[in-house]
Amino acid sequence: MPQGIPASIPDDGLTTRQRRNTPVLAVHTGDGKGKSTAAFGMAMRAWNAGLDVAVFQFVKSAKWKVGEESALTALGDLHRETGAGGPVQWHKMGQGWSWLRANDDHDDDHAAAARAGWAEIARRIAAQEHDFYVLDEFTYPLDWGWIDIDEVVEVLSTRPGRQHVVITGRRAPQQLVDAADLVTEMRKIAHPMDAGRKGQKGIEW
Repeated sequence: MPQGIPASIPDDGLTTRQRRNTPVLAVHTGDGKGKSTAAFGMAMRAWNAGLDVAVFQFVKSAKWKVGEESALTALGDLHRETGAGGPVQWHKMGQGWSWLRANDDHDDDHAAAARAGWAEIARRIAAQEHDFYVLDEFTYPLDWGWIDIDEVVEVLSTRPGRQHVVITGRRAPQQLVDAADLVTEMRKIAHPMDAGRKGQKGIEW
């Protein structure tokens, strides 16, 4: 597909502009490294286009840090100060779900916290609050049965407006893969940890 030109044009009754502006549901899955990194790279591109970006990390600890969080947060600050790019929000499970009470029991119940996060995301999608969503590590609560996959597919497949959604994580459920417009599987060929090397700042986080 050189220069973004499709190999064939479907007979779907849509104009080129309508087809180009169709919102994208992307899934980055597989055992290889780079799923979240690619999603955050897309988020930075969305920011540059002036889109409203929201990241939701489905990790057990709100203390877990990644370099992209600092970078995207700084871009959000830049938008507020200068108007460049678009607004950015970053949320993660645990105390990072800012819409939960600080003394809520969700911190100790990871499944409940994941469900609370998804409920808020579904509400925001219905209200069209953002233009670009990253649901990082979201495949895990789906794989573990914490969140109903049929509900997720229904919400994402019927989302209003032009809201892009990128989901990352291993073992993406087949229903999610089937519903997605863009699916990339990261396959590990080699990794420094195979040789006993620990993760490095600037590479893993």
